[in-house]
Amino acid sequence: MTNIYSIGIDIGGTNTDIGLVSADGCCIARKNLPTAKYHDAALYVADICEAIKAMMNEECVKAIDGIGVAAPAGNFYTGCIENATNLNFKGIIDLPALFHKHLDVPVTVSNDANAAAYGELVYGGAKGMKHFVMFTLGTGVGSGIVVDGKLVHGKTGGAGELGHAILIPGGRPCGCGRQGCLETYTSATGIRRTALELLDQHPDYKGVLSQIDKELLTSKDVGDAAKEGDPLALEVFEKTGQWLGIAMANAVAFSGPEAIFLMGGPVKAGEVLLKPVRESFKKNLCFVYDGSVEVKVSELPDNEAAILGAAALTKAR
Repeated sequence: MTNIYSIGIDIGGTNTDIGLVSADGCCIARKNLPTAKYHDAALYVADICEAIKAMMNEECVKAIDGIGVAAPAGNFYTGCIENATNLNFKGIIDLPALFHKHLDVPVTVSNDANAAAYGELVYGGAKGMKHFVMFTLGTGVGSGIVVDGKLVHGKTGGAGELGHAILIPGGRPCGCGRQGCLETYTSATGIRRTALELLDQHPDYKGVLSQIDKELLTSKDVGDAAKEGDPLALEVFEKTGQWLGIAMANAVAFSGPEAIFLMGGPVKAGEVLLKPVRESFKKNLCFVYDGSVEVKVSELPDNEAAILGAAALTKAR
């Protein structure tokens, strides 16, 4: 029998968010653990399970359908975290085995971008769609690809890393070891890098961004300045939109989606990013797809998107 509740867990390098989610996509309870304090994965999972039991008891929930985990380097096939660089516990972490010591329910694991895509499919704007691509813009750029109603995982479980598709050969160094990846241009970090480059190119610029210490400058600062009409900030987002639009058009060429969804901090800049994205997407889209693909912003609530995405993974089995 299928229960109407599931657990969504979003594992970040600093914090872990845990939510109790109802069948209609409402996060009815949540708790938080400081991921960074844990060096022992077994103890970490044991404490997560105690938090889950506490939430269930507080909300008088007798059973859950399963646990979905959005984790860095999470492998859908194995359920393992595989050599995550931003967690204190290293190597191969078999999450299902650790959870099953405390809770006898199915555990589904994937990376955060795939979780976001499935969250959109189950609870968000992609309900009823069978083909779409999700781009998540944050410190990096992630993506999730849904074809025929199923997430694309590939042979290794790590397919769909469009943030690490090379956009500009020989371009900016990327943390993956290559140069010119999309992530280095359209992530929050990439937006900051573009702003710093333009500041160096325009020493006579006296606008909003010139008043901020370069060491402290953030992509949010750039977005706020762009909304105020600052010319240099607007140029940053014009460039960012052009680059992202090209990547989105390329994604359409291989997956033929109904829609492309965008989510993450930079998207909150609104039309200063979305307008150049749409223009670049239309310009670079292969003519055979003209008019067939919508560009949409995620409809998941900002403060619950990660938990809902993780919880939705329980439906991916």
